[in-house]
This record gives sequence, structure tokens and C-alpha cells, in this order.
Amino acid sequence: MRADVITRLRAAGCVFAEDEADLLIAAAAGPDELDEMVARRVSGLPLEHIVGFAEFCGRRIAVDPGVFVPRRRTELLVEEAAKLLRPGAVVLDLCCGSGAAATVLAGYGDYDVHAADIEPAAVACARRNLEPLGGHVYEGDLYEALPGSLRGRIDVLVVNVPYVPTDAIALMPAEARLHEPSVALDGGHDGLDIARRMLAGVGDWLAPDGHLLLETSDEQADVACSLFFATELTSRLTQCDERGAVVVVGRWA
Repeated sequence: MRADVITRLRAAGCVFAEDEADLLIAAAAGPDELDEMVARRVSGLPLEHIVGFAEFCGRRIAVDPGVFVPRRRTELLVEEAAKLLRPGAVVLDLCCGSGAAATVLAGYGDYDVHAADIEPAAVACARRNLEPLGGHVYEGDLYEALPGSLRGRIDVLVVNVPYVPTDAIALMPAEARLHEPSVALDGGHDGLDIARRMLAGVGDWLAPDGHLLLETSDEQADVACSLFFATELTSRLTQCDERGAVVVVGRWA
């Protein structure tokens, strides 16, 4: 059975066919369901949407169909944020998607963790992940989603805004382009339009000496750093070549 699943996945171009086969076999209730799940994967549906979760920072994060799948490169964003946490810190995961970053950070200790997204399906998914850990999830466009009680109190703000340039979306793998919401991908003409909007309001929400961490791309890193500088945030870059990850870390002085 496993060999047949691997063969079907390899023929469909799945690079990690063996690992995917094991996940599908473990998730299926029986042969009929397994066959249906493999067929969905072969058709191009993201594996995470089929099995219902993504592995992220050593945790299983629930991921519903139509919700942005957390990427391994975003683990760097979480790792850098964890270094800045202090007891009782107020944490916000903005443009949270499934709430993966917030969920992992909430599991690290006694922090006041919040998350927000504009996409209703993502908000519902993030609530499933974060609320059992005592976190709070809001729906809306950037800071419009947040309660006023957070204004000027956020110690660590992690942000994974959509940063794919509009013209580059057509070049993305079909499983992302066809099965994840465009609102979670499209960053505008240069990929930084939403980052600019986020930075324009960040000073109203960060606590004194609060930190902003923004995931971006290698090609956008220099411009992103200049945007931090223009917003009167310090900035430094941290990178992980293995994961293709780039994070700008800024401090609000």
C-alpha cells in the first residue's frame, strides 16, 4: 500500500513522496479514504489542507482548506521573537493566517498573546489554534482589528504580511496560487505595499522599547530596512539561508 502511494505521489511531482505518503496513511481512516486523499494530493491540493495540519516549530498547527499554509522559513520569525520575550510580555501576530506564530509563542510561557487577520477563514482557524492556550484572535484590516486596550502596549509584534509582488503570483506553485487566498499572497507592485501600511501605524501600538519583526525576502530586505528607518525604528537583518528566511528586527525607541 505505501509503495503504491509513493509511486502515485512521485508521478505527480511530489518531491517528498515518502514523507507525504506516511502522513496520508496515518491520517486516513481506511483504504477508501486514503485513496481519496491521495487523489486530492495528486490533483494539486496542498498536503496540509488534506491532512488538516502543518508541522511548524515542532507543533502541529491546524490548517483548514483555503487558509494560508505556514512556511518553514517563518520559523525564523518565531525564533527571533522568542529571544525578545520577557515575563508577561504582550505579543501580537499580525496578518496571522492560521495563527501559527502566535500559537508557538503562546506555548513558550506566560505571555499575553494576540493575533489578527483580515480573512475570515484564517481567523476561524487561528482561534482553533490559539484560544485553547489563552490567546485572543481578532478579524479586520491590520490595526483596525485590534481593541483599543492594546494601543501603546505591544512588546513584541511579529508580522508576516503578504509580500509576493503582484506580477510574481502567476509564477508561484499551483498549490499556493490556486488553493491559498490571494489576500494572503499579494503584496502589491513591489511586494511591500502592505508592509508600508503596517509601518505607517506601528508607532501607535508598540510599547516603549517594543520590537517589530517583519518577514520579507532577500530581494526586498534593503528596501524594508529603509522603511524601518523612515518610521524611526532601528533595524537589523537576520537570515537563514537553509530555510530561505529573512527577518527585519526593529526596536521602537
